[in-house]
Parts: sequence; structure tokens; C-alpha cells
Amino acid sequence: MSESGLIEGPDGKLRCFWHGNLPDYLHYHDHEWGRPVVDDIRLFEKICLEGFQSGLSWLTILRKRENFRAAFAGFDFRRVAHFTEDDVERLLQDKGIVRHGGKIRSVINNAQRAIELCEQEGSLAAYFWRHEPQLEARPSQVDLATLRAMAKTEVSTKISKDLKKRGWSFVGPTTVYAFMQAIGLVNDHLHGCCVRHEVEAARASLKRPV
Repeated sequence: MSESGLIEGPDGKLRCFWHGNLPDYLHYHDHEWGRPVVDDIRLFEKICLEGFQSGLSWLTILRKRENFRAAFAGFDFRRVAHFTEDDVERLLQDKGIVRHGGKIRSVINNAQRAIELCEQEGSLAAYFWRHEPQLEARPSQVDLATLRAMAKTEVSTKISKDLKKRGWSFVGPTTVYAFMQAIGLVNDHLHGCCVRHEVEAARASLKRPV
């Protein structure tokens, strides 16, 4: 990896360093990370998986994602909200996911809170996209040093505090910022990454949910 934080891919193009050219991670970098998400089910999935990722590598979570989807009813929060202690016990025995009791219970709790949030704010998408940082609040150049300094931001801290006030758990400001990056609320592909302009174009053409 160069000081720019870019690495050359198997196609000769420069990309953000963090996927390490591992095929599944590279695909995630190119086709998912940073591209705008406005579907409530996928938003709930992403914030839950970011919570599971805490203390682990994202690659670990990515490679277990289909298992997580099967275990948590596709992350349909209206179904997950009705999970019981029997479901918790079932999930604690599921070797295909991260068997952490606190995080499992958090998903169920957050599913219940997600229903409330939709009732209060219209949708998860409307709520989260309402917090999109203004352009002038963003760095003019996203380089490696800038990226490393943004493990959490003023906006992610604000969202985190508000979600916690609403009863959500495992939504600290660092987790929330990783979520913001993943769903395209910000574009943190490094300048010089071949995907950055694609993500920026997708964000530019997005009709923001209201």
C-alpha cells in the first residue's frame, strides 16, 4: 500500500487499500460500500451488522452475512421484534453467526425501536438521510490521514446520542460512522479510488427519502 492509501487491483486500477484484493472483500468495496441505501430492511441489517462487527473485523461479518440473514429473518425488523428468549437460545447455538448474547438481544431490542422510529419519523431511510452531512462540513480531500481521523464525527455522535435516547443499543458514534460510510450517507472512498466517482454519481442522482 502506498502513502495515498491506494492499492492496485487485479485489473490494474487503484482502489482503497482496506479490501486487500481479497475477492469477496473487493466485490463488497466495488459494488456495495458507500453506495446509497434507502431500503429500510437493508438499513436495519447494516446497522445491526455494524454492531456485531464491534471488536471484530468487518471481513468476519461479511463472510457470515448470509448466515446472519437466515438467523434474523432477513433482518425484517417487524418480524425480529417478536423474537423471544427461545429465539435467543436458538441463536446462541448457531455456529454460523457471532454468538454474543448482548448483541443478539440488541438486534431484537433495536427491531422494536425501529418500528417506533418508523412510526415517529416515517421510515428509517427518512430518519437517517435527514442526518446527511452538508457538503461544506465534509473534507475537501478524502485521503488516508483524513479517513483515519474520522473514526467518529459530530454527525455520527449526534445520531448515536439520539438513537440511544430512543432506546437503541450497540450504536456508539464509531459504529454509527461506519454505518454512515456503508450506506452512502458519506462518500469515504479515497480520492484516486476508481470507485469514488461512481459512488459520487449515485449519491448525486439519489432522490432523498422524506
